[in-house]
Amino acid sequence: MIFRDLNLEKNLIENLESLGYKTLTPIQENSLKYSLEKKDIIARAKTGSGKTLAFCLPIINNLDKKKYRVQSLILAPTRELATQIAQTIREVLRSTPNIKVLTLCGGVPYKPQVVSLSHEAHIVVGTAGRVLKHINEGNLKLENINTFVLDEADKMLDMGFFDDISKVSSLLPKQRQTLLFSATFSNEIKNLALEFLDNPVNIEVEDEEQNIIKQVFYEVNSRDLKDNLIEKLIKKYQANSTIIFCNQRVTCEELADSLFERDIDAITLHSDLDQKERDETLTIFSNKSYPVLIASDVASRGIDINNIDLVINYDLALNYKIHTHRIGRTARAGKGGVAITFVLPNEAKSALEIKEHFPDIVFEDEKEIVFDNNFEIDSIFRSIFINGGKKQKLRKGDILGALTAGIGLDKEDIGTIDLFDFCSYVAIKKEKLPFVLEKLQNTKIKGKFYRAYEK
Repeated sequence: MIFRDLNLEKNLIENLESLGYKTLTPIQENSLKYSLEKKDIIARAKTGSGKTLAFCLPIINNLDKKKYRVQSLILAPTRELATQIAQTIREVLRSTPNIKVLTLCGGVPYKPQVVSLSHEAHIVVGTAGRVLKHINEGNLKLENINTFVLDEADKMLDMGFFDDISKVSSLLPKQRQTLLFSATFSNEIKNLALEFLDNPVNIEVEDEEQNIIKQVFYEVNSRDLKDNLIEKLIKKYQANSTIIFCNQRVTCEELADSLFERDIDAITLHSDLDQKERDETLTIFSNKSYPVLIASDVASRGIDINNIDLVINYDLALNYKIHTHRIGRTARAGKGGVAITFVLPNEAKSALEIKEHFPDIVFEDEKEIVFDNNFEIDSIFRSIFINGGKKQKLRKGDILGALTAGIGLDKEDIGTIDLFDFCSYVAIKKEKLPFVLEKLQNTKIKGKFYRAYEK
């Protein structure tokens, strides 16, 4: 089924196609035929299955664009996921002017959110605790909400958010559409659906993820061996984008230093980084400015990064659930992927316990790894930071125009452009970077000079 088969506005269809959305994923096809009819649904769907678009389109369908009031509320388990959901919605709505999407998450300043809410919005995406705080203090008005989305509900319950979700739900209008997405259908999720949803349609899409992820375990006896194997494995699978998971922050940083000594550029993501640093890290890795991301498990839940070729578990996950979340970063939306796990001698029992849940796991001898030594572990892009964003009324087209018509870059020299409230990130081909940084010093973007430097 293709998006043109859906009863959507022509400009929305054209924009979806320009973004690369043509054929519906299974979760989209199975849910949209009900959700676009304004029915409540409970759907089993993993991150990377296309579920964001599955609930984004019903939201747009229910939206009164002329009414400048909050009409849709989306709750997500983490700040990272909420930010990504908001970004996807903005991209889908880019052909529809004057639609405001606002994120309300903890870990970032509260007062600017209050100011933004005072100017109203159409769609709010947030975490349960921060959303509830804004409701309790009278900042977020609920009377016009017609669509309520619970994304990755199982993770929200695991994180202890049931009471907050229940409170938010109880304050919403009774006449609304509620869409619940979860990776599992536990008894807790079923009870949640009974409490919050009205006669929902139950949707389960066959989980193919375990079948399309190639999993290989390697028994290793030292950390040095792990470090040496990383380069060989990336070259073996010719991975342009790799995530390496470690159990501790200090291991992430030490491994980054070790890879740097091997001329492999890597960027780290862990809980010691503040929200701005975490957002920046995800942005410049997602836009292919670094070939390797080294992350603690803060990154394994709810982060949707496309086209991850290889996942390496540098440290064995503490349990099979964490292992499942980690390897789910590859094989997104039906694409194949590879997940490698290193196992120390004292971890053999734990590794076998994980294997019980994944019968396709194979153990291989590291001495038999065959790789192409000519494969270069690098990225063709590097990111530049621009100290202007949406609050300065900048749009992606303004930046693109300054780089092409302004300083003479070809469109092929420019990768992803990401706009935030007060800054922007642009992926530029590495060989063009010095030229771009020099020229931007004397080039206006939308009539104003901005600072630009490499990240």
